[in-house]
Amino acid sequence: MRKLYIDRIYDTFIDEEQLQVCDRTIKKIADALPPRSYSSREFIGELGKYLQRHAKKKASLVQTAYEHDVPIFCPAFSDSSAGFGLVLHQHKRPKNHISIDSVKDFRELTLIKIKAGTSGLLIIGGGVPKNFAQDTVVCAEILGKKVPMHKYAIQITVADVRDGACSSSTFKEANSWGKVNSSCEQMVYAEATTVLPLMASYAYHKGSWKKRKIWQLAGIFNDRK
Repeated sequence: MRKLYIDRIYDTFIDEEQLQVCDRTIKKIADALPPRSYSSREFIGELGKYLQRHAKKKASLVQTAYEHDVPIFCPAFSDSSAGFGLVLHQHKRPKNHISIDSVKDFRELTLIKIKAGTSGLLIIGGGVPKNFAQDTVVCAEILGKKVPMHKYAIQITVADVRDGACSSSTFKEANSWGKVNSSCEQMVYAEATTVLPLMASYAYHKGSWKKRKIWQLAGIFNDRK
């Protein structure tokens, strides 16, 4: 596959040349921004703005989220194909570049938790995003703000519980930290593509979302132009 320039992620095959188109586009977007540190939310918002103007295929997740003021965080942004684009950007501009600030990510996620009050988690997989989202409760406390634990939590994962590592740690472990209320939580041990569509279909057809408040949480940061 390497000789054919085909990349594999789990059971998905990707054309490496197309990934490099993505890398160069990321560099182009980064080159146009004022040099400073950005949270991943800020930078992904810039991606949404770019896609709104230039996307060949409209209504991607990133573009749709941008248009509806839904913040997207990716605390491990550099650990991706897009991260290569940022490396190329910094390599070409060693003294005049942007960077992704994971500490800023953590602070902004915590501000959202403080703003929202009652909150829930729907976790697909695990790892860094799971830990960041859960830790906002503890971080708010460190900042002197008393907030409730995440009231609801569902995690879909194929990581079975062995050593309590991040992806497989149960919500009972999170409860011991004061992160997640253990009265309304469920670990679902399944492959996400088999159960997430069922959950999404149920939530959509039940229709409760029609009467819910539209949060537009990206608006609390007031940096959209």
